[in-house]
Amino acid sequence: MPFQKVQPEKLSTSVVRQIELLILRGILRPGERLPAERELAERLGVSRPSLREAIAELQDEGLLTARAGSGIYVAEVLGSAFSPALQRLFATHEEAMFDYVAFRRDMEALAAERAARYGSDSDLQVIQTVFDKMEASLTKRNAKEEAKLDAQFHSSIIEASHNVVMLHMMRSMYDLLREGVFYNRQVMFAQRTSRTALLDQHRAINDALQARDPEGAARAVRAHLDYVEQALRDQQRARRNEEIARQRLDHERGQR
Repeated sequence: MPFQKVQPEKLSTSVVRQIELLILRGILRPGERLPAERELAERLGVSRPSLREAIAELQDEGLLTARAGSGIYVAEVLGSAFSPALQRLFATHEEAMFDYVAFRRDMEALAAERAARYGSDSDLQVIQTVFDKMEASLTKRNAKEEAKLDAQFHSSIIEASHNVVMLHMMRSMYDLLREGVFYNRQVMFAQRTSRTALLDQHRAINDALQARDPEGAARAVRAHLDYVEQALRDQQRARRNEEIARQRLDHERGQR
């Protein structure tokens, strides 16, 4: 018979499994600090030696890292998604920027469909809460804050799709955007007309999600990223026109 005796699982192994799942599901984020040892042991209901054993195993796996005098942190597990050489290529070739937008359009439309179908009521409440903050920030004219909320809004939709592979892949993509590899997100919020249009687009996405309308949510995401792509093309054209105008101006001044 193929049966074997059931072996009791070590407490440290249970702790490892729980923390692994929290990282996999995106609940514990890269760079996030874990509670102090005593507090974490109490929360988990295990002894401190069992916790230390689990932490050591997770460090060996590369999921946690210790910072001297600071504590234990979730490792920057997304750091290896794109090599530094590839990031430099992305940053120096404009075609990568538009391919990035196209990739986001496809992936986020799919995520919005999944979020509308499979997201829990709490997932949708998170998205609504972030959107409410976006609405409130419109009067503050703080491009940095608006760009941050924009990232949170899109991330919350990915999280609500409940696909862990998509979650970590898109977080990696958003990290490159945050670091300015593709374009400066804050530029999108510099002009009043753009800011109002972007808020209206996010409202359309949120409304479709709250109504659990998968097709409408996907359509609203595509319309939003179509707008982003056109805005980037307009900025690109404006930069080139300015370069030409400056050359003309320098030439005219040199003719005196």
